[in-house]
Amino acid sequence: MERVDFDTAEAYEPDEGWRRVALAGGDDASLEWFEKPPGHSSPMHDHENGQVCLVLAGELTVHTEDDAATLAQHDSVRLDPRESHRVENTGEETAVGLDVFTPGRSFEFWTDRE
Repeated sequence: MERVDFDTAEAYEPDEGWRRVALAGGDDASLEWFEKPPGHSSPMHDHENGQVCLVLAGELTVHTEDDAATLAQHDSVRLDPRESHRVENTGEETAVGLDVFTPGRSFEFWTDRE
């Protein structure tokens, strides 16, 4: 068993106000909590991991090359590996969510970008 206390978990900000916290995970799957300020969007990107995004508070719009879905509290979306996407806070309050990645991934995905 691996326990990760939220208050002491590894955290980082890929952009100002966009905070991510690594929760329990490993090579097979990883879990990241995040908060995204109003108006913020990640860049369009893809990765080798499948991804499930669950909105805990606020509103997020997930854009793919062909579609967009606006998610409210407790809504979720699944993205296939290598599916290009970006996640935008289209609401007026900070959005909070959880991302699950399979296989698991490390923070280097965002911290090593240019």
